[in-house]
Amino acid sequence: MAGDGSREQMFLDLVRRHRVMAIVRGDSTAAALATGHALLEEGIALVEVTLTTPGALDVIAELAQARPCGTLVGAGTVLTTGNVADVLCAGGEFVVTPCPAPSVEAAAKAGLPVAAGAYTTGEAYAVWQAGASVVKLFPAGAGGGPAYLKALRDPLPDIAFMAVGGVGAKDVPRYIEAGAVGVGVGGPLVGDAARGGDLIALRERARAFVASVRDLGGSPT
Repeated sequence: MAGDGSREQMFLDLVRRHRVMAIVRGDSTAAALATGHALLEEGIALVEVTLTTPGALDVIAELAQARPCGTLVGAGTVLTTGNVADVLCAGGEFVVTPCPAPSVEAAAKAGLPVAAGAYTTGEAYAVWQAGASVVKLFPAGAGGGPAYLKALRDPLPDIAFMAVGGVGAKDVPRYIEAGAVGVGVGGPLVGDAARGGDLIALRERARAFVASVRDLGGSPT
């Protein structure tokens, strides 16, 4: 359940304004770092680096130090209370979970905004009560997509939902129209960049995602 902390409010404001959170999941520390810098430079205001990425905490620490004003860098696949402590030490500014986990309550108690993974109505309500700032509907694209999100929101109108999993640039308007405050995007945005792939193509995709939200009441510009 969202609190009143300034850090949490900044996170929520950025989600609602910019709509798109990039998910960096790679197999190379250097590539993940280069990917994060490129995303931030192209106007993606929220960058999540998953803890499954080699050297993830070092990547988060460097990106958090160098990030432009008005952006945030956080950690994904955060499952344990120990993970939360590590993210705090690295300077991470929010955490993301794939499912209900002990990290949700731990992050909330530590003052870190948390996008907590859930799929069912019961899971969504449980993580919201545990302190989630945003409930991450995951995997959003595996089931009913925007229609399923709308069905979840009908009995839970006070919960802020973010759609994650299988969301492409063309899907963003549909999820926003269904009531999502934003979306989290991995492969369709990051591609192979975090594994040493094409950074020029990454920048082009980032610009396309930024453009996709300009008419949705949220824009990085």
